[in-house]
Amino acid sequence: MSAVQDPREAAFALYQGPILPRLRPFARLHRRLLLAAVVAILASTATQLAFPSLLRSATDALTGKAGALSMPAVLTVFVIAIIANAAANLASDILAARFAQRLIFDLRRAMFAHLQQLPMSFIDRTHVGRVMSRLQGDVNALQEFLETSIIAVGDFVLLVGIAIVLLLLDWQLALVCLTLLPGLAIVRALWLPRARRTFARAREWSSIVNGALAENIAGVRVVIGTRREAENLRRFAQLAETNRIAQTEASLAAQTMTPIVDTLTGLAMMGTVAGGAWLLGRGIIDLGVLVAFIFYVQRFFDPIRTVAQQYTMLQRATTAAQRIFEVLDAPVTLSDRPDAIDPGGIEPSIVFENVSFGYRPDRPVLHGVDLAIAPHESVALVGPTGSGKSSIAALVRRLYEVDDGAVQIGGHDVRDLTDAALGRIIATVLQEPYLFTSTVAENIRYARTEASDAAVIEAARAVGADAFIRALPQGYATLLDRSGRNLSLGERQLISFARALVADPAILILDEATASIDSLAEAKIQAAMRVLLKGRTSIVIAHRLTTVRDCDRIVVLKDGRIAEQGAPAELLEQGGLYADLHRRAGASFDELAV
Repeated sequence: MSAVQDPREAAFALYQGPILPRLRPFARLHRRLLLAAVVAILASTATQLAFPSLLRSATDALTGKAGALSMPAVLTVFVIAIIANAAANLASDILAARFAQRLIFDLRRAMFAHLQQLPMSFIDRTHVGRVMSRLQGDVNALQEFLETSIIAVGDFVLLVGIAIVLLLLDWQLALVCLTLLPGLAIVRALWLPRARRTFARAREWSSIVNGALAENIAGVRVVIGTRREAENLRRFAQLAETNRIAQTEASLAAQTMTPIVDTLTGLAMMGTVAGGAWLLGRGIIDLGVLVAFIFYVQRFFDPIRTVAQQYTMLQRATTAAQRIFEVLDAPVTLSDRPDAIDPGGIEPSIVFENVSFGYRPDRPVLHGVDLAIAPHESVALVGPTGSGKSSIAALVRRLYEVDDGAVQIGGHDVRDLTDAALGRIIATVLQEPYLFTSTVAENIRYARTEASDAAVIEAARAVGADAFIRALPQGYATLLDRSGRNLSLGERQLISFARALVADPAILILDEATASIDSLAEAKIQAAMRVLLKGRTSIVIAHRLTTVRDCDRIVVLKDGRIAEQGAPAELLEQGGLYADLHRRAGASFDELAV
């Protein structure tokens, strides 16, 4: 089973096409570097072909063969060849490594850029550990192959060159060596299918183990809180054991060809010595030819051994490349239309026209929703969990595509606006604020990197965050831990409010921004929200009654439909769901749904 057939990686579509044509556009960007590396490799190969011939000349000089070069001349040429070979090898290694690294850099950058363009539906069903396995492990495997595969060009040329030289030296002895090659081809043909399966299975289980590890690290608080350490260790041990078996099988498959090639080398050497001694005894060849032949035979199987190892690496790299292109081929279903526009200034109105939507075709979430939000109006969405509140917010930002109907902003269908335009017009503050491992100031200006320090400080002061930020060890230059864990949840939320204020969006979405805040911090958050919402079209998703009291209108959702809507006072008079919640003072709509 290949990695992408595993149900835990169902987000990826199986890629089975040719690899080299897909890599060609990346290689073309650095073709001069590749050409220089190949030239250096050919120069190295030429010097390697010369060494046995120089040994033949040295033998002829020692035996006093007529017409032979003098020993000083042979030694001089030998030194020149050694220096040239060393220089060519160094150049080829450096150039091949640079080419591979630059190609991999472009490939990794393309994967990162593509992942950022993928729809939320892809992110929802894809395990982050599996993606990281492809972005890191598979790319590294491909890099390792590329750095050595260019050198394999020289091995192939060396193999052909030695075969030609052997035939020219003595065709009878050459046939002794060359007749062993069909046996090697048969063994390779039998080995290849099994090797492909084992390498694919090894990459699959490596990905699964990485995914399980990433999941447990990300959820360590839940693991400790529920005392799941022993059970999680047991399950991880099972995955790791299966992975160990798969990796062992792959290693055995990788090493299979080496002893076979070594055996053929021994047989060829034995045949060369025996046949050469027989020919030498009868005066058919001289000692210099036999010495050169022995060394050529020894060198003949070196590139075969290297090519066999390269082929093993090629199979690993092919599997890795398939997994890489599965990521690059994941469809960007929410990309900008060819005629999409960025209207610049736009009226911040929001209209839902008979919108139906579901994350899965068989499980609709919204049913024919009609909703109009006027410019600068603040609308609260309330209702039980699963009623469709967050789905409405996601559709406004076009994180998903509607199944039926249309969502409009300023009279434009969101599908007709560029993603850059939507990103500039709309900002979202989530229930669990996410801060990046960077300084406080850089987190605040994250959505508007050109914002000045003065603008950052002004936004923080406006939402009530300036005081605690200045109390940090380095103030606004304080480096935050992963996800801002060195701050309280309320402080993180205030920084996310400041970030939204610096972005200065026309439309603001607060997705349960106070749901995780304790009552002591809620007053600060409420004050910051009033600053943030002022003069903006806003959608406020909340379970708490206190969060929505200042909104112009409240829309009550139930089962994916609008149950009632109106100003808070109007809804109280109607005596419906909202009035029932208000009477229960402190209850939530989740409790109301019971």
